[in-house]
Amino acid sequence: MTVSSRAVLYALAAALCYGFSAPLSKLLLARLSPTFLAALLYLGAGLGMLAAYAAEARLNTLRREQPLSRSDLPYLAAMVLLDAAAPILLLWGLQTATPATVALLNNFEIAATALIACWLFGERGGRRLWAAVGLMTAAGILLTVENFRTLAFSSGALLALLASVCWGFENNTTRVLSAKDPLQTVMVKGFGSGTLALAAAACMGQTNFASPGYVAGGLLLGAGAYGCSVYFYILAQRTLGAARTGLYYAAAPFIGVGLSFLLIGQRVGLGFCAAAVLMAAGTYLSVTERPAPLKTALRGGGSKAGCRAAHNSGDDNLPPAKNHPPQLPS
Repeated sequence: MTVSSRAVLYALAAALCYGFSAPLSKLLLARLSPTFLAALLYLGAGLGMLAAYAAEARLNTLRREQPLSRSDLPYLAAMVLLDAAAPILLLWGLQTATPATVALLNNFEIAATALIACWLFGERGGRRLWAAVGLMTAAGILLTVENFRTLAFSSGALLALLASVCWGFENNTTRVLSAKDPLQTVMVKGFGSGTLALAAAACMGQTNFASPGYVAGGLLLGAGAYGCSVYFYILAQRTLGAARTGLYYAAAPFIGVGLSFLLIGQRVGLGFCAAAVLMAAGTYLSVTERPAPLKTALRGGGSKAGCRAAHNSGDDNLPPAKNHPPQLPS
């Protein structure tokens, strides 16, 4: 197998890992509260990256990366706070919304990141990116409005949109961290956000260690959907570059939709189909725009982002990540 083929497999593995997030989280919410599950997901990601770090150290395959420093503390704090809030909102929404809807709304993070980058940092996107933002916004409206006559909104879908906005802010506020060691960044993100969410769950009396199977499932899902997904993304991006890796990883939300149909068996309505087409078109436009001054700020669907742009040096069509907002689940 060639190096390029292996990198493509890594990118698809990253998309597959994150694609399991929404449908499996829906199943775990049967016994775990959203706040407690969010803690388990991020703690699992931290543990997964710690295991990867230990394995690379033992095999002497660790790459020389720029370590985190004291000057990064404000950005790390913002990252931890936003990454603690986003999955809690997402999982609260998942209690009432279908997993396929939540998975599809993950792609709205691209639009949120672009809008915030323009608002806060004066970035400018091309016509294709703004067309993508328009298509994704239209898809988001179709998914959140339950009744257009009475303008009744789905509270679960709105919470999923708020989660995407939080991750959009996180992508932009952690732009300085994009050139730092990705494994360190994900470990700080996982353990920091996970501990914060766990403390919140404990204060609300929502921890549930009486269901060890569900707790273990939450940790394993976090290690895969939030930890391994990022790790495989990094491995792919080192060979393929940010643009090509993002193109493969953009399949993650649609994998989540497919898995939701298989595992949950939800019904498909006309509005959902129309939203899926709009979201797919918007995703294609966003990941194929050249030049892409905002592309390094996007995760490609979900989540788990800032660290991924640290390795975009293999993409000659993108500017250095350290000069732009950082860039997927996830």
